[in-house]
Amino acid sequence: MLSLLPETGIIPRVNPEQGRLFFSRRIPRRPSSIMCVSSSKKLEKSPAITSQIHSFPILVNGCTGKMGKAVAEAAVSAGLELVPVSFSSREKSGRTVQVGSTEIQIHGPSERENILSSMFEKFPNLVVVDYTVPDAVNGNAELYCKVGVPFVMGTTGGDRAVLYKTVQDANVYAVISPQMGKQVVAFLAAMEIMAEEFPGAFSGYTLRVMESHQASKLDISGTAKAVISCFRKLGVSFSLDQIQQIRDPKQQLEMVGVPEEHLSGHAFHMYHLTSPDETVSFEFQHNVCGRSIYAEGTIDAAIFLSKKVQSKAQKRIYNMIDVLREGNMR
Repeated sequence: MLSLLPETGIIPRVNPEQGRLFFSRRIPRRPSSIMCVSSSKKLEKSPAITSQIHSFPILVNGCTGKMGKAVAEAAVSAGLELVPVSFSSREKSGRTVQVGSTEIQIHGPSERENILSSMFEKFPNLVVVDYTVPDAVNGNAELYCKVGVPFVMGTTGGDRAVLYKTVQDANVYAVISPQMGKQVVAFLAAMEIMAEEFPGAFSGYTLRVMESHQASKLDISGTAKAVISCFRKLGVSFSLDQIQQIRDPKQQLEMVGVPEEHLSGHAFHMYHLTSPDETVSFEFQHNVCGRSIYAEGTIDAAIFLSKKVQSKAQKRIYNMIDVLREGNMR
């Protein structure tokens, strides 16, 4: 959703003593330009996942995690056939996860190759979605390639160069993207186009960056890193240690304006640019509550990949930009 002014009335201010970005709820002065992208949709109300007619079996690896389960729920809402198996650690082996009317059996590492092979034999149109942990990225990709099953890799981390080489060598169909939110990907693409077309356009401007995520996220947002990279091309001097990371729930409630019910799962980003004489300012903001935007984008990526497999497309490795260019923005 795009709007000219943030609905929360929260604006960034700079503490002159600390040089840090903070927020107040005073009515903001209208900046020269502002872009705000927000998402707080619920799965059951989203048209993006209720109008699908292309159905195929899907196996969601990582159903014991919040993101994996959200994707499994989105798959059911989209009318896909949810395969009742998933993989996890040895400690979680034997558990079950209920998604709609499907009871998913969790299998440990020692069983995964045999189970996946049997599922792929039973469901030849199978697509796997991976939302596990960073340490499992390369090993899981090797397994999918060994079995020959097409997959969507939504898990971040791992050795990405090795990941791509593994898929290329196996000639397996895959969508690989650390960011599955379609609208956020579109925003990043627009930033990259601006940076390439107008290098140095913001030379001399001062940049302040705030990003707020759930307390369990300890690293810097990959999306923030990508946006900052674009601003650097646009002529802005900025280092990653200048990012204001908000992880304290009290600050997120009082300063950032995160709804209490989304403290455990959100992504609020603010990029504030100021001209050298402080007479011009620009703000770019995107706020995501919950996981629906990522779950919906993942299902669209899986549908996209299934169609590529069926059409025997020459290209095998895709990203979310490819998904968007196919016309899946709904």
